[in-house]
Amino acid sequence: MADRLTRIAIVSSDRCKPKKCRQECKKSCPVVKTDSLLARALCIGEVKLQLSWPDQYIMLLSIFLLLTGKLCIEVTPASKIAFLSEELCIGCGICVKKCPFEAIQIINLPKDLDKDTTHRYGPNTFKLHRLPVPRPGQVLGLVGTNGIGKSTALKVLAGKLKPNLGRFNNPPDWQEILTYFRGSELQNYFTRILEDNLKAIIKPQYVDHIPKAVQGNVGQVLEQKDEREMKAELCNDLELNQVIDRNVGDLSGGELQRFAIAVVAIQNAEIYMFDEPSSYLDVKQRLKAAQVIRSLLRPNSYVIVVEHDLSVLDYLSDFICCLYGKPGAYGVVTLPFSVREGINIFLAGFVPTENLRFRDESLTFKVAETPQESAEEIQTYQRYKYPTMSKTQGNFKLKVIEGEFTDSQIIVMLGENGTGKTTFIRMLAGLLKPDSVEDSDFEMPEFNVSYKPQKISPKFPSTVRHLLHQKIRDSYMHPQFVTDVMKPLQIEQLMDQEVVNLSGGELQRVALCLCLGKPADIYLIDEPSAYLDSEQRIVASKVIKRFILHAKKTAFVVEHDFIMATYLADKVIVYEGRPSIDCTANAPQSLVSGMNLFLSHLDITFRRDPTNYRPRINKLDSTKDREQKAAGSYYYLDD
Repeated sequence: MADRLTRIAIVSSDRCKPKKCRQECKKSCPVVKTDSLLARALCIGEVKLQLSWPDQYIMLLSIFLLLTGKLCIEVTPASKIAFLSEELCIGCGICVKKCPFEAIQIINLPKDLDKDTTHRYGPNTFKLHRLPVPRPGQVLGLVGTNGIGKSTALKVLAGKLKPNLGRFNNPPDWQEILTYFRGSELQNYFTRILEDNLKAIIKPQYVDHIPKAVQGNVGQVLEQKDEREMKAELCNDLELNQVIDRNVGDLSGGELQRFAIAVVAIQNAEIYMFDEPSSYLDVKQRLKAAQVIRSLLRPNSYVIVVEHDLSVLDYLSDFICCLYGKPGAYGVVTLPFSVREGINIFLAGFVPTENLRFRDESLTFKVAETPQESAEEIQTYQRYKYPTMSKTQGNFKLKVIEGEFTDSQIIVMLGENGTGKTTFIRMLAGLLKPDSVEDSDFEMPEFNVSYKPQKISPKFPSTVRHLLHQKIRDSYMHPQFVTDVMKPLQIEQLMDQEVVNLSGGELQRVALCLCLGKPADIYLIDEPSAYLDSEQRIVASKVIKRFILHAKKTAFVVEHDFIMATYLADKVIVYEGRPSIDCTANAPQSLVSGMNLFLSHLDITFRRDPTNYRPRINKLDSTKDREQKAAGSYYYLDD
């Protein structure tokens, strides 16, 4: 019985189509089969009990089913999706293999998890185990893959979703819920929500949807919401003064993100929640946003943040809860850990307090993960040069200082939004002619460029399979490309989905696959981390790095996630100047010198974690911060 209680069956409502299949799940289920055979045998009196133990078990179970009128898998003509009974399932997995739409998952959970169920949406749906434990006056950070229950946990903690403790048919009342959490900090938390009527505000994950819900210009909306008389200060901190008279519907992604953070921070509340506050923001803006979020802390207020940029999460949080499990099926929340320990546990894929491994391999950030080339190999690289040139577009002027790059090299472009990174690449690709070139005799080589834009609009009217077949037919059928790019990015699971129905993270992975699949000399990849979770970012980095090295091509990457940028970069181009007015692109330089220059402009310092080498931001004016600034080593002290 205990074994049966820890098995869950998940049926995808998107994929299960009982009217378009032969109901193979029901026909192939041994429990249903034995049930029908037993029914016939009982009718004609031919039951023979000379059976092996497993068959006897199934037969006894089937007799029980006949008496109770239940089936292990039920599909009626009126069913929208199949129903699987978790109590009666024997875990054989035959229905999983037979389903033509891959709509079924049977998962065996760790045995002690069943008593920790916090919420389940319905039969054969997602299940959340345990809850993060917020503490007053501290920032709680949540880290985990997409679809693991972070947004569900936020809704429960905000009081917008009443936890049913897994009893979706017979939900408990609040008294029973408080008794369930008795003895933990969550009992006090939920008691305060119920008795003190705490106000909770959530900054949504997808800021693109805000213009549909909010009308008017930025200044008017902030004026209406300003309960703390902080409008002027927040507009200054979040650089909203230049868009104060603009309509919300006309804002770019980064402007919408900063506006959404301001709307939350400007209100009086006891619980502040931020779902992915760094999307679309450059490094400087991410740090400013982090400081604004930390400024909301009061002795009696709670601040909870979901964030995939691990360096920002590290900088922002006081303690961390990790979430692990199987995306779309179940999620488990760990106990609270210190910031360093919590992020390292997530990266290692192992929870020492539970002696549980939730990922096969750990994730590390050694810069020297690519093989070191010998001098002979370096000489065989093709070298390309470009001259000093300038370009004026409207009120914006960009100057590019001459430089060179080679094949098998990734150049990461570091700079604030609006410094001309895309303008430079379009000049390299020949799509934009420079206004002036210092060396008039110099001829720009013609490059074929494959470009992954920052914003991806899903307009293709068919499936991912048709899109790949139409755009990169040769690549997506090549075994090497499938192994190096498609499998790690988990594209095969999306093949039969409609492009317009893909989520942000799924679209990003498909766009990355399309970009790398197109034959080119230079691959321009603009913000590959957007909408990807922490784990997918590291996988995407490894895919890009391996592909560029093996294909002997060059990649220019625009990336604001510091961990991803440092992992990818062979060289960096640092942009200086005033965004959207007058900027200069420096020549490509080494990772350490380029990062030092870039970080000195931001006035922040980084150190390396000794366990997995990930970059960590030093707290402003900490001993380490002052020590590194005095030594001029903004990017790690030499070990």
